[in-house]
Amino acid sequence: MNEFNVIDKYFIDRQTQRRDVLLSIGDDCALVKAPENTAIAISTDTLVAGTHFIADAKPAWIAHKALASNLSDLAAMGATPSWVSLALTLPKIDEHWLAEFCDAFYDLADYYGVQLIGGDTTKGPLSITLTVQGFVPEHRALARSGAKVGDWIYVTGNLGDSKAGLDVVLDSATRSRPYSKELEERHYLATPRILAGQALLPIASAAVDISDGLISDLKHILKRSNVGARVDVDLLPTSPELREFLADRQLSKQYALSSGEEYELCFTVSEENRGALDSALAHCGATYTRIGQIRSGNTLELQSNGKPVDWQLEGFDHFEEQVV
Repeated sequence: MNEFNVIDKYFIDRQTQRRDVLLSIGDDCALVKAPENTAIAISTDTLVAGTHFIADAKPAWIAHKALASNLSDLAAMGATPSWVSLALTLPKIDEHWLAEFCDAFYDLADYYGVQLIGGDTTKGPLSITLTVQGFVPEHRALARSGAKVGDWIYVTGNLGDSKAGLDVVLDSATRSRPYSKELEERHYLATPRILAGQALLPIASAAVDISDGLISDLKHILKRSNVGARVDVDLLPTSPELREFLADRQLSKQYALSSGEEYELCFTVSEENRGALDSALAHCGATYTRIGQIRSGNTLELQSNGKPVDWQLEGFDHFEEQVV
């Protein structure tokens, strides 16, 4: 089987054609058309075997993680997903691997209404590059630069599970701990908060998805908005499974701060808009938790029981960390 056989068998005619896709896979370029009065949100991410996943991980999990991580970027902007292109580099053509990968990829893409419109396949070390695109009303996209002093800081979901799941991937000794299997699955099978991002469009002042760890990603908001923040670590939401897995309350909070690839949202809301959160997020399938407040200055202060804590924590750095 050669490259063109792979494309024909696994990537052509797998999805219903969207009305805004004029020409899809099979030509030199795809042709698409955006609705009037919308901006197009575009994000590209690469996942590399040995950095973002182990090469022998389940192909379905790799596919889900690759697409979910990209969709999470759209969620952070409040965008509605539309199209995706895929560049897939494989060490060899493995039909069993491709079948599992593509089935999971298309399941998730169809769930969010995303159409694969093009890409590339080539031989080399296993890696996956996706470019996702979506629509957002003009001049209304959520950005990292809108936080103001006095705004409240929130996160969706629970934090720390992905880091614990990575522990299970890397250290077989942790598989005997409670909920190790569940946490490993959560590391790969995150839920992008698309509906929450859309609901936050008229409410949030700034947002970012948590891909490199809350302690790193919140600092992106602070830098772009030229503000500081105080976070109460006692308020950080963690799952019962994480707490039992670690059996250490303080460590679970540290995981919540530093865990990368969570793909939850961190966002800020003014005092005026706080009352609208319950109704806005009621049907989004995600809980949310207030964890702190935006302050003047340019530093991030962590506190517990009203006192500063000095935890030397960092998020995920793609040039320093690897999963194998």
